Amino acid sequence: MITIPFFKMSGSGNDFIIIDNREAVVPENQLTQLVTGACRRKMSVGADGMILIESSASLDFKWRFFNADGSLPDMCGNGARCAARFAFLHGIADRQMAFETLAGTIEATVGDDTVKIRMTAPRDLKTGTQLDVEGTPTAVASVNTGVPHVVMVVDDIEAVAVTKTGRLIRYHPDYAPDGTNVNFVTVNENGRIFIRTYERGVEDETLACGTGNVAAALILAHERGLTSPVTLTTRGGGSLTVHFSTHGGRYRDVFLEGDARVIYRGDLWEEAWRP
Repeated sequence: MITIPFFKMSGSGNDFIIIDNREAVVPENQLTQLVTGACRRKMSVGADGMILIESSASLDFKWRFFNADGSLPDMCGNGARCAARFAFLHGIADRQMAFETLAGTIEATVGDDTVKIRMTAPRDLKTGTQLDVEGTPTAVASVNTGVPHVVMVVDDIEAVAVTKTGRLIRYHPDYAPDGTNVNFVTVNENGRIFIRTYERGVEDETLACGTGNVAAALILAHERGLTSPVTLTTRGGGSLTVHFSTHGGRYRDVFLEGDARVIYRGDLWEEAWRP
């Protein structure tokens, strides 16, 4: 019987299974089944994604990040923050670290139970797009913060059909073939920002999305003149803070900061991921 040690961690409500795979404890021939099986809610550990921490020839470590459906995105902000704290707790890296992702090198600073990461440079920022959603012209903005995101500013965050509308935009022909993540944000009368996200690869609303929070903060800065730092309240009730600077009308030095909590550790049995 194969058993694999793991940590369950949460970054502001985004939850992950994290495995130290530097000694190749994960069976490669069962990897997709392991990810999708272990990430099932109620039937197994349950998570928004799985992170494998692996050795790097040039940096502190590298990761392989998988969405719950087994897909391999370039980046995950909250996952990166959890991975950084995991690496620090396991003596893999110091509080200041750098690691490899498909989106590029991520730098991180680990606090007590918080982590601040330097994001890759955002690109492809577009505002004022009119998107046809089931025959209704819908104003959206978009930006790639390591992975693609659409941002919609709404009046009532509670009234949004996040799963339905998010799925329509996620699979919209304008974003084919890879699709996009979709964020809904509102700014209340006190200036507090609330966000809800439909995540590609999870194919549902999640309690938080790091790259989505970064996307929303940058879009609001661009459209409404918000200045750094921008703090957003996630669906899980936590908060994520986005720091940035501007150079020649472009956003640079983008950081994401928030909690990265250890929920529990255990051993994943093979029957936990079998069909």
